Amino acid sequence: MTYYDFFTGRPTAEICQDLLGRALTFEGPQGKLGGYIVEAEAYLGTKDRAAHSYGGRRSQANEGLYRPGGSLYIYSQRQYFFFDVACQEEGEPQGVLVRAIEPVWGIEQMEANRGGKSGVLLTNGPGKMMQALGIDSRKWDLAKLEDSPFAIDLTEQKAAKEIIAAPRIGISQADPAWAKEKLRYYVAGNPYVSDMKKKDYDQGYGWAKV
Repeated sequence: MTYYDFFTGRPTAEICQDLLGRALTFEGPQGKLGGYIVEAEAYLGTKDRAAHSYGGRRSQANEGLYRPGGSLYIYSQRQYFFFDVACQEEGEPQGVLVRAIEPVWGIEQMEANRGGKSGVLLTNGPGKMMQALGIDSRKWDLAKLEDSPFAIDLTEQKAAKEIIAAPRIGISQADPAWAKEKLRYYVAGNPYVSDMKKKDYDQGYGWAKV
């Protein structure tokens, strides 16, 4: 399956859930870094008040959302960068924000990239995740996944015991309906999910036993 096929042809919320348990990696000068996706948010385009493309807004800053499914939309807020993948056909600006990964590859290097942070603080948020991967620019914005150092494994997937649908994080309450939409999906009990409480940690990190 190609990235375009994966990121088109079905609802963005469904694509978002299907990313959980898949490996996200970045192959750069520091070697292979990454882990398994445990949390992601869906953004539904021009009708979604929380989306950067709400109302048809289009600029150089959010052009990635308007590209064909499987294109990268990397944006920045303050000093952090965020990893978003366009979904749907070209011109239909929907996307998925990967919020957190369970680190697996290059953990020591990712800890160094995070200034010595370790444990769940390493990658339990979208900005932290990108910092751990060593991303400090929008260099790969607009690139197709297959033409970038990023990769998402579409051939294998860890199975979650349970996937939780919850409201997205940091969404303005100016529109209560969209603020409460359950478009954030995560692996229940995985400690790397951005707001997971210690009391809710699962001993097996939320993965089903094989």
